[in-house]
Amino acid sequence: MNAPDYEYLRKLLKERSGLDLSADKQYLIESRLLPLARKAGLAGIPELVQKLQGGSSALITSVVEAMTTNETFFFRDKVPFDHFRDTIMPEILKARAGKRSVRIWCAAGSTGQEPYSLAMTLKEMGAALTGWRVEIIATDLSQEVLEKAKSGVYSQFEVQRGLPIQHLVKYFKQNGETWQINPELRAMVQHRQLNLLQDFSHLGTFDVIFCRNVLIYFDQETKINIFNRLARQIETDGFLVLGAAETVVGLTDTFRPIVDRRGLYKPNDPRAALAKPAAESAAPRMAMAGR
Repeated sequence: MNAPDYEYLRKLLKERSGLDLSADKQYLIESRLLPLARKAGLAGIPELVQKLQGGSSALITSVVEAMTTNETFFFRDKVPFDHFRDTIMPEILKARAGKRSVRIWCAAGSTGQEPYSLAMTLKEMGAALTGWRVEIIATDLSQEVLEKAKSGVYSQFEVQRGLPIQHLVKYFKQNGETWQINPELRAMVQHRQLNLLQDFSHLGTFDVIFCRNVLIYFDQETKINIFNRLARQIETDGFLVLGAAETVVGLTDTFRPIVDRRGLYKPNDPRAALAKPAAESAAPRMAMAGR
């Protein structure tokens, strides 16, 4: 891959998905886009770039999805789900006892393992949630991974990664070499296509937002923009859950970390009623809602 082609792809991905690739990631682009180029009947990356420059919107979408599809698995990293069960939900049950409803947003839902892990955690709470309205919204940039998430069908390898055997037996049905999560769990999750740099105010406000392992791919300005807008979508006593390698510290004061609860944050300023930051007005048009 020559330098101009790489720079073109870097700029395209930054504008369309927010993915901020360093100058030494040619190998990553080649490994993910060469198979795509050949599938499209193209000889290699130069021919792919030429086609993209011609304005093929379908191919641009395929390129963005190929570069922003990240790994996910059930109960990934375990700690956030322990926090959800032991810290978040007990507080929500008390605070929402009057209206008996909880809204949760997985802002990087990918192929569904994270939102379904939350759904299973809620089902395990049993009678504590009887009569409650539970809404889980799972969004992602990629329509392809959303379709897989909606189906709730996973391979033997996928259900063996992080999923307790008792949950597999209880919540899945085997069909040959695949497993499908049961209809009751699938009905708990709504899957929607969303790009994180687009307006997401239409989603409404949430009690809990999981936004894990996606902001690490963005530059600082984009992270600040997203944090400030997330703060406007979360209830004043709600919770934000980030990935282990992510933090708000040094980026925004709209959230504060919870002591001894790694990756768990609460909003500082009610409804984040701040002046619109300069970083926000200059935000790129699109960003991935990765995993």
